[in-house]
Amino acid sequence: MSMMKADTYSAKEPSRNLMVFIARPETLSVLLLLLTIAVFQILSGGIVLSPYNVSNVLTVLPEIGLVVIGITVLMIAGEFDLSVGSVFALAPMMAFSLAEMGLPIDLTIMLAIFATLAVGFVNGYITLRFNLPSFITTLGMLFVVHSITVTISGGFPPTFAQDAPVWLFAGSVGPLKASMIWFFAIFVLITVYLRSTNVGAWTYAIGGQQEVAKSVGINTFAVKIGAFMLCSFLAGLAGLIQVFRLRSPLPSLGEGLELQVIAAAVIGGVALTGGKGTVIGAVVGLALLKVIENGLVLTGMDASWFKFAAGILMITAVITHAWIGRRLSRFEEK
Repeated sequence: MSMMKADTYSAKEPSRNLMVFIARPETLSVLLLLLTIAVFQILSGGIVLSPYNVSNVLTVLPEIGLVVIGITVLMIAGEFDLSVGSVFALAPMMAFSLAEMGLPIDLTIMLAIFATLAVGFVNGYITLRFNLPSFITTLGMLFVVHSITVTISGGFPPTFAQDAPVWLFAGSVGPLKASMIWFFAIFVLITVYLRSTNVGAWTYAIGGQQEVAKSVGINTFAVKIGAFMLCSFLAGLAGLIQVFRLRSPLPSLGEGLELQVIAAAVIGGVALTGGKGTVIGAVVGLALLKVIENGLVLTGMDASWFKFAAGILMITAVITHAWIGRRLSRFEEK
């Protein structure tokens, strides 16, 4: 009898290992990314993977990727931030509007960064102090920050400061763009932070089971406030990087960005309920969306299908991860 049980367990072990592999937050998004690249590579006649096209995609990816990293950490902690698109526009608009008034551009950039941290703190404090859904708090902040941005600019883009440190945000270091260096450095730091520090472990614990985390002495208030501030800071930094690349600060920057980065995170395996996900998975999810967007243009298809594809991918990712989770639970029970 024991031999039969052992044989049954051995037969099930490969299936279980496969399910565990597929259940990793980033696995599904990586597989979908590779499949999507292959399809559009064929349909575009080989243009998708051409050096010129890859370079164009990689120029834009780090800017939105920074916002995705911030929203991923916050979602793992069990919260949302719908104001990131407005903060994305606020930071550069504030920096260049104040510079237009005569303040040194270095000082205005620092003030803009401080403003993004303040927005994140207010989002977190109101949400946690009054026990509100972060969806509601940050939706309100979206309108508040957007209104401030338009008021500061008067509805018109300020002059791009000629003494602005373009090299720091949009310059080149050999073959690499400064934006890619910013992105890669922050990607590594946040990955290490989540995987190898106590605060990172607390972030997962709070997102998964907040009451249990409180009962063992974790300061959930401080950890979540930090996640809100990090998310807002990275949104503002990304906005600055984009404006330094385009050299045109516009009040309309970042509109609709919040939904795109949340979709990327969910496609990349970040749980809507918190406590699960990885930065690499979310970034791969963003890469998948960008490949689809780029591929539709290169193949001459109607770009309106992009939102349709993003919605289908998001729903599919949630359903698939839920199904895999249930299958794994059954394996554990057996």
